[in-house]
Amino acid sequence: MLKSATTPKPLRWQKSKYSLLARQIDIFGAAATLAFYLWWDATFPNDSRLHKRGRARWLVNTLLDLGPTFIKIGQALSTRADLLPLEYVQALAELQDRVPEFSTALAIALIESELGKSIHTLYRDFDPIPLAAASLGQVHKARLHTGEDVVVKVQRPGLEKLFNLDFKILFRLVRFCQRYLPWTRKYNLEAIYDEFFAILYQEIDYIQEGRNADRFRQNFSSQTRIIVPQIYWQYTTTKVLTMEYVPGIKIDDCQKLKDCGLDAKKIAQLGICAYLKQLLQDGFFHTDPHPGNMAVRQDGSLIFYDFGMMAEVNSLSKDQMVKTFFAVLRKDTNQVVDTLIDMGLIEPVADMTPVRRLIAFLLDKFTEKPVDINAFGEIKNELYAMFEQQPFRLPAQMTFILKSLTTLDGIARTLDPEYNLVVAAQPFVKSITVSGGQGNTVKELAKQARDFIKYKLQQPSAAEVLIRRLEERIERGELELRVRATESDRALKRIYLAVKSLVYACLSGLTLLAGAVLLIGSYSNWAIAAFILSGLCFLALLRSLIDLAIKEKLERLAE
Repeated sequence: MLKSATTPKPLRWQKSKYSLLARQIDIFGAAATLAFYLWWDATFPNDSRLHKRGRARWLVNTLLDLGPTFIKIGQALSTRADLLPLEYVQALAELQDRVPEFSTALAIALIESELGKSIHTLYRDFDPIPLAAASLGQVHKARLHTGEDVVVKVQRPGLEKLFNLDFKILFRLVRFCQRYLPWTRKYNLEAIYDEFFAILYQEIDYIQEGRNADRFRQNFSSQTRIIVPQIYWQYTTTKVLTMEYVPGIKIDDCQKLKDCGLDAKKIAQLGICAYLKQLLQDGFFHTDPHPGNMAVRQDGSLIFYDFGMMAEVNSLSKDQMVKTFFAVLRKDTNQVVDTLIDMGLIEPVADMTPVRRLIAFLLDKFTEKPVDINAFGEIKNELYAMFEQQPFRLPAQMTFILKSLTTLDGIARTLDPEYNLVVAAQPFVKSITVSGGQGNTVKELAKQARDFIKYKLQQPSAAEVLIRRLEERIERGELELRVRATESDRALKRIYLAVKSLVYACLSGLTLLAGAVLLIGSYSNWAIAAFILSGLCFLALLRSLIDLAIKEKLERLAE
C-alpha cells in the first residue's frame, strides 16, 4: 500500500541541466574563496573565536551547497589536521548528510526501471516515507510477497552524472594546484584524489555493496554477536539494493541502551574488537562507522549497516599495523615510531625528539584513560616543533583508516567515558592467542599477542615504573637533581665569607688612597667623604672577619 508523500524542493545541484562549465565555475569559485580565506587569515591573523567559527561554518555550508561529492570530501577532510586549521577540522567533524529526501515518485520510477516490474509486483507493501535519507540515496521499508520485512535502498537520481562532472573538474583543480601551488605537492593530492573517487564510485554501485556485505558477513561467520543483513539479490541492481530489515537501537543512544538493560561498556568493547579484527586480521574494513551505520539488538549483538564504503589494507603492510598496535599496548615508544616510519606515516627528520616525546605522551595519557584535551598543554612546545618539521605524512589510504578509527573512538567514549583501549582489546588479543591460522599475517598477529601477554605478566612493580619515569624525565631535561653534602656546604660558606672580606679590604684600601690623593690636590671636602667611606668599608671588613673566625671556631667545636 502506498501513501502520499510531500515532494521536497530540488536542490541546485540536483537540476537536470547542469553543464560542465557551470559546475566548474561553482567549484573553482568555492576553492578560490577558500584559498583566499586561508591566505588572509595567515597574513592578517584574527584570534577571535567568532571569526574562526564563521570561517568554518562557511566551509561547511559551501560543501553542503556543492552536493554529495563535497559532503564526502568534507567528511574525509575532518581527519586532515595537516591540511586545514583546527577550527575547520572541528566544524567538518560535525558534517553530516543533511540533504532532504527526494520524491517518492522518483524513487518508485527508478525501482521499476531497474527491476523491470511494477512496485506492487515486486513488494506487497512499500512505505513512501523514507526511513533515512542521505546525499547518495534514501532507504524505504517494504515487505515482500513471501512475508519478509526488507529495506530498499534507492540511489538518488542523477548522482552518477554529477559524480562524472565532479571527477573531471576536481582532476583539473588538482592538476592546477600541483602546477601553480608548489606547497601542495607534499600532500600527494593526486593519490588522495584517485583513492577517494575509487571508493566513491564503489559506494554508488549497489551490487558491489551487496558483495561487500556478503564478504563482511563471511569474515564474521564464527561470531554470532556481529549481525550483517542478508542481501536479496533478485531485488538488487547497481542502483537499487534490497536487504533484510534488521532494526536495532542506535549505538550512541546510551539512555535507551540502559533502559533495555544493556551494558554500554561491553558494547563498546565488542565494537573495538570487531574493528581490530577487520583491520589487523581480515584487512577488509568498514570506512564509515558513524552511529547511523551501527546499531544494537535487544540481546546485545552489534549490527552493521551500509557497506558501500569498504576498503582493503593493501598498500599498507598488515604486519606493520599489527606491530604498531601491540607496540601501542606495550607503550613502546621507539617501536611505535619505527613502525610508523615503515608505514610512511612519519617522515624521518634530523631531530626526532619532539616526535618521540609526543608519541610517548599520547601512549601514557590516552591509552588507559579518557582524553583530556587540556593535557596537550604539557607538550605545547613539542607540538609546535613537530609541525614546523612536518614529519607526519598521511598516505591516501590511511586517510580512511584514520577516519574510521577516530569515528569509532568517539562512539566508544560516548558509551564509556572511562574507555580504556588496553582493556577493550583484551578479548581480541586472547582470541588471537589461542586460535590457529594460516598465513604470515595471522602468524604475526598470534606471535604479537603471545608476546603481549608475556609482557603483561612480566610488568614491573609500581616502584620500578616510578623510577623508570623519573629516569626518563631526567634524560629529557624535565627534572634537575640537587646533591647536597654537609662538608661541601661548610666549605662554600667559608669561601663566601673570605671573598666578602677580600672585597671589603680592597674597597677600604682604594677609598683611603683616593682620600689621600684628593687631600693633596686641595679637594678637602671630597677627601673627607672618601675617608668616611673608607672607614665604613673597614668596619664591614672587621665584621666579615669576625663572622669568618666565629664560623671556623664553631665548626672545630662541632668536630
